[in-house]
Formats: sequence, structure tokens, C-alpha cells
Amino acid sequence: MLYALLIYGNEAEVDATAEGMRAMLDAYRGYEAWLEDRGIKRAAEALYPTDRATTMRVREDEAITTDGPFAETKEQLGGFYLLECEHLDDALEAARMCPGSRSGAVEVRPVVDFAQLEGGP
Repeated sequence: MLYALLIYGNEAEVDATAEGMRAMLDAYRGYEAWLEDRGIKRAAEALYPTDRATTMRVREDEAITTDGPFAETKEQLGGFYLLECEHLDDALEAARMCPGSRSGAVEVRPVVDFAQLEGGP
């Protein structure tokens, strides 16, 4: 089964110094190696901060765009991993190992396989 690990953190608390960024990148490089050793990583991307986001809503056929994220929250979605794990426990272990879980939260969510739902291959 595919699982999305959604990494949330407080953008205001990120150490944006060169040393802080190096430490964060080193932690994620180690995590990437851990995932690669297990052969479960399918995709991963980091996202720009929310000040670069635009949200689209359509109401009564009118397109409405707003700057920023979809909701006011303390923690923002900063990136994700797409993992293929046999069991939820494997995905939860991967979430526990993710550097983002130490300063924020990592949401684990199964990915819908529409082919399976529709009786496809």
C-alpha cells in the first residue's frame, strides 16, 4: 500500500542560518538513505514556504484565489514522502524516523488506489 507522509512544522521556528540549514539537510540525507535501504521510497518533495502559496476556491462557478495557505494554522505543510509499505506499522516507523517529527508532526495517510476500488488491475 502507498502511504503519504505529510511533514508539518512551524515555518517561523526554522533555523535559516547556513549552519541550521546544513544540519537540517544532513538529517534529511540520513533519512533518505534509511528509506533507500528499505526500498520503500517512491517520491519526495520539499515545498516553498506558505508565503509562496496560492489557494484556489470555486464558489458558484466563480474562481477565487487567495495568497497563502488554505487555513490559519501554527504548523504548515513543508513537504512529503510517498512510501510503499506492506503494513501501516512500517509507515509509522518511517514517520517516527523522519527528522520533521522531532520539531513538528508527520501525518501518515494511506493513498487511495482507484484501480483497486473500481475492480481494475
